[in-house]
Amino acid sequence: MNVKPANPHEFHVLLLEQIKNEFAASQQYVAVAVYFDANDLPRLAGRFYEQANEERRHAMMMVRYLIDNGLEVKIPGIDPVVTEFSSVREPVELALRQEKEVTEQITRLAHTARDTGDYLGEQFIQWFLKEQVEEVSQMNTLLTIVDRAGDNLFNIEDFVAREWTGGAADPTEPSAAGEGD
Repeated sequence: MNVKPANPHEFHVLLLEQIKNEFAASQQYVAVAVYFDANDLPRLAGRFYEQANEERRHAMMMVRYLIDNGLEVKIPGIDPVVTEFSSVREPVELALRQEKEVTEQITRLAHTARDTGDYLGEQFIQWFLKEQVEEVSQMNTLLTIVDRAGDNLFNIEDFVAREWTGGAADPTEPSAAGEGD
């Protein structure tokens, strides 16, 4: 049996791709927030503007990791995002799909780091795995609330205002480039 040795740089290549994915997720959330904002749903808009900033920050955490490890960083462009929606459910459903895709991407990064013996990369990506559990759970809950609310959009706004008030800072969160390194 001929086993090909793992490429130790594969994690870094995937991490560069993930930076693009995180920036794309950020822009998609801006588009979702603008949709809600234009439709007079300020709590949903605010939540997705926050989410856009969070995804951008994730990309910048990855940038910081690469810089700290002396690796080349090239900031990629992104593909166009979806900007038109026919209902409140549509952008929330898109957000849930997006978070599930990101979870698969982060899991692949973790798997690659482990398989290639990149223990620093494996340690770094652990925080993102934990974060994705929270992200998918929140979007799944929001979609459930949207479905239950039916035509009463005020119920969705009330839920967001009541339940998503922000959380405590996570001391295990990686630092991001541009934040007082």
